[in-house]
Parts: sequence; structure tokens; C-alpha cells
Amino acid sequence: MVGGALGLSMIITMFMPSFDLRSAVSTRVALEKQLSAGYDVGFMYADPLLLGVNRPLTVILDKDPKTGAPLDPPVTAYVYQPGVPMPPNIRHPHDLGKGVEDLSMSKGQIGSVSGSNHSAASARGVVFTIGVDEFNGEELSYIENASELRGWTPEATLAAAGDKNTRYISKGKTEFVAQGCWWCHTLLPEQTQDWQAFGAPPYLGDFNGESPTAFGSDRKAPDILHVASRNGSREWMMMHFFNPRLVQVNSIMPRYDYLWGDKDANGNTIDFDKWRAEYREYAEGKRTYPPEVPDYAPNSEIRALIDWVLSLK
Repeated sequence: MVGGALGLSMIITMFMPSFDLRSAVSTRVALEKQLSAGYDVGFMYADPLLLGVNRPLTVILDKDPKTGAPLDPPVTAYVYQPGVPMPPNIRHPHDLGKGVEDLSMSKGQIGSVSGSNHSAASARGVVFTIGVDEFNGEELSYIENASELRGWTPEATLAAAGDKNTRYISKGKTEFVAQGCWWCHTLLPEQTQDWQAFGAPPYLGDFNGESPTAFGSDRKAPDILHVASRNGSREWMMMHFFNPRLVQVNSIMPRYDYLWGDKDANGNTIDFDKWRAEYREYAEGKRTYPPEVPDYAPNSEIRALIDWVLSLK
């Protein structure tokens, strides 16, 4: 009887909800999350140490990578360089949901890189974008294979965007997982007064293809699902991660200054001991202003983490 009860509870909590997840139609949020994050931001054989390697890059394009023609408005593209695994809903397009799968196949031309073709696509690299069209009278977002439709290659796309318009969102979410941020920050506002402070709860279709979902285990700090809508300042985020007490004097969040690495944006060695000594003087009222937070290097871990946080809108 105990075994039967346990088995039934597992069916109710794990197996039955899977039908809802499989039948859910992917929202634009889901497409953006899966394309920017990629196959998996937790442990995977392509990145066993959670270093953020073999990940897709998100870029903002103001010109066509192939023709050089201006793009107005700018287009967000998701670049999968050769060797980067394809995202879950490219591997299994039926998980996109009715309508989104149809449009992604017919108009988005993802068939040549999805299903059994994903390994070959991963080997050569692909660029994706998101399109919008109607299906049975309903407006839906769908995945576009920009390499097929526009002739955009990963190399040309990254060159057209440049470092300034490149976002390391996938690596940043891996940092969120690896640093244990989910112990305190949830990504799941509740259907209560959370609406007023943290924004509306997500829809079921927002999670198609996301791995892992990283809902969070407990809320000791604010929910951050829509944090960039509340505060989109990269400078504020830098201060907050370097030393949270710079922006919230009673914050219990630990410092993440080590994510800057050894060098700043100009290649100079960061003197952490000097910075902390000057901060103590500021906290004791011996300095009028706190020391400036060093700008991070382009290849630093903190850049990726902030890129991901600022994608949460």
C-alpha cells in the first residue's frame, strides 16, 4: 500500500504534468530563452566544469552580415558556432507546440538543422532569429534558420555585431547556476502581491525547451525574473556584484568581486586589498565617496553574468 501510494504520488507530480508541458505552445519568451541559453546551462559533457564554453552567443545586429545593408529596427540573432550543441527544441521541434512547430518548419526552415540533422548542424554552425506570423488566425512567434533563409554564417554574424553588441547570456546563466545564486533568488513570481513588486508570473509556455529552469529553491532575496525591467543599469549591476553594500547598505548578499578576475578592462592588475581598505574607510566615515569599481575585462565571468541578468525583462 505504501509503495502504491508513493508510485501514485510520483505519477501525479511528475508524469501527468508532462502532458501539459508537451502540449503547451512555446511563447516568444520560451524561444528567446532556449535560443540564447542553448542545449543546457547546467552540467553537460560539452562543458563538464561549468565554465560556460561551447555556448551560443546572442548578438544585436544593425546591419545585414551578408549584404551590409542597415537593419532598422535592429535584429537579435542567436549564433551557434561550429561545435556548439543545438538547443532542445531544435533537436525535438514537436516540443515547440502546435503552430510554432508548423511555422518554424515551413517558414523558418529549421528542418535542415532539427531532429536527426542536429549533429551535422552543430558541426557546421547555425544562426537563428525569431519571426512572427499567423497560424489559424493566431499570431505566433517562431524560430527562423537565418543561415538558410538569409545566408548568415556564424563567423560573419559575429563580425557584423562586434564585441560591443555581443551578449554572453548562456555563459551568464551557467554562472547563475554555478555560483548558487538560485539559493536566494527565485525566477518565479507567485500569483499574489508579487505582481506589484516582481511582475506577473510566467506562462506555462514560457518554459518549453529550457534546461534547467532554475526556478530557485527559496526566496531570501528579490525574485529576478523581470529584474532588468525594474533596473537595466549595467553600472548599478557592476557595483552590486562587486560589493552589494555599495547600493544596499544592509544587504546579506556575498561579494562576487572575484568574478572580475585579475585584470580590469584596460589590462591593469586589480588591487583588491587596496579597494577593500578604501571601502572600509568609506564605511567608517573616513572617506566621502567609496572607491570606484573597476571596469571588467571582455573575457571576465562577471560580464557574462551581468549579460544574463540584463536579459531578464
